Amino acid sequence: MAGRLPRWDDRGVGDFDDIAADAYARFMGRFSGPLAPLFADLGLEGVDPRGPVLDVGCGPGVLTAELVRRRGAERVSAIDPSEPFCAATRAALPGVDVRRGVAEDLPYDDDAFGAALAQLVVHFMSDPVRGLGEMARVTAPGGRVSACVWDHAGGTGPLSGFWSVVRRRDPGAADESGLAGAAAGALTELFDRAGLRDVREDRLTVRVAFRSFDDWWEPFTRGVGPAGTYVAGLTPIARAGLVGFLKEEYGEGPFEIEASAWAAAGLV
Repeated sequence: MAGRLPRWDDRGVGDFDDIAADAYARFMGRFSGPLAPLFADLGLEGVDPRGPVLDVGCGPGVLTAELVRRRGAERVSAIDPSEPFCAATRAALPGVDVRRGVAEDLPYDDDAFGAALAQLVVHFMSDPVRGLGEMARVTAPGGRVSACVWDHAGGTGPLSGFWSVVRRRDPGAADESGLAGAAAGALTELFDRAGLRDVREDRLTVRVAFRSFDDWWEPFTRGVGPAGTYVAGLTPIARAGLVGFLKEEYGEGPFEIEASAWAAAGLV
């Protein structure tokens, strides 16, 4: 990725304005794409099909596109703190109301939506309980709030294999396992604290095929997220060594990676 690398703090939270939408999509979109239909099934269950829905932290529009497919652009709104992501979503999905903003201070009226969904976003919120509370505020009584986070803490997330190999050589490497909502039951606790009721937590699993090792590895070199930042910080010799260890783990390909996320939904 050209330009300066994104800034990531000790919680794994980054400045997404430094990330090109295509770089993020290439890195994590290959997993979030197949996750979106599974998450939408959970987030829209029992919701009036005529009601408007909100995608909180839409990124480059992966979940937004799935919601548009099901509801039509006129019934879908989306918001993200990154202007490059907002611009990418607007360009890809004309007719969707896409705004720049944060989950903790949503620019919508009370009870404006039938459902609010946050795919792979809670762990990037500065205050997850407040963010979920805002999602509940803008969702009408009886509506549904849902969120999902990769199972980083349980070792079955899309990057878990990468970090497992890294820590064999660098035990102190910081991964995403400590992020909010990344462990079993963690989302339910956040939902309860945000005042949602009848909270249900499920495990969603996808499988992604890669044609070759290089097909899987190349996006790690784009500086996206803690993994990309870790790779960018290696010397050429250390990076070559890591590639060798990863090839021992995965082979030259083709291969598949199975990745799971925790997903929770609650009623307002």
